[in-house]
Amino acid sequence: MSDVKTIFITGVSSGFGHALAGRAMAAGHRVVGTVRGDAARREFIARDPAHAVGRILDVTDVAAVNRVVDDIESAVGPIDVLVNNAGYGHEGILEESPLEEMRRQFDVNVFGAVAMIKAVLPYMRKRRAGHLINITSMGGFITMPGIAYYCGSKFALEGISETLGKELAPFSIAVTAVAPGSFRTDWAGRSMVRSPRSIADYDGLFDPMRKAREEKSERQLGDPLKAADAILALIASARPPAHLLLGSDALALVRAKLKDYAAQIDDWENVTRSTDG
Repeated sequence: MSDVKTIFITGVSSGFGHALAGRAMAAGHRVVGTVRGDAARREFIARDPAHAVGRILDVTDVAAVNRVVDDIESAVGPIDVLVNNAGYGHEGILEESPLEEMRRQFDVNVFGAVAMIKAVLPYMRKRRAGHLINITSMGGFITMPGIAYYCGSKFALEGISETLGKELAPFSIAVTAVAPGSFRTDWAGRSMVRSPRSIADYDGLFDPMRKAREEKSERQLGDPLKAADAILALIASARPPAHLLLGSDALALVRAKLKDYAAQIDDWENVTRSTDG
């Protein structure tokens, strides 16, 4: 691939997608950005008419995903990089949260991303080139009470990404799961779906966490523009990693989780080995 690439980013209206699209176009890349409506599509194209290609897409509509990817490949050009950014957060105690909300969470965050991957892969595999980037979360490594559905979806996407990278290595197609920590996006703001509270037993655990998350929204440590620059460096890398953490909070929390996990493995090693026949 040349230095100038066609980068397909899902969800460019806000957050990481908005920041990455802007930085990528400023660097001379052509960006295909998906949005949910025509006004947003026109607004995206107006940001940089020379480099922006806007498409309306709901990633949960598999037929539409295939149509849009086929159209881009035939009318715009080869997709060099896919960034699966579209997604949202769900907050709620598991016992209180309807299963329908879990299905929707996975439909967007997991099935939508996989649908995009399956649509672009035949083209990338034929060219023996490409880079798939899945925006996951530190919540794909660590967990916190009250976001079980969200963490579950990101754990799933981390596992899918790592497996896919091994499947595609023979075709020179890279796969990277990018796991941000807390950034100044709208993840904890208006874009988050929150299940209503109903069980008083959880008040002491969860209510302070929900309040703190709401108060911290838009004042998080991470800068989305710096995250965008990090992802562009990833795209430019000749040997991109399978996993990339973004943010010092993600780094500290994931390292602590891995240390605790290793200690538990050691503590229970005899039991683990006892099951061998």
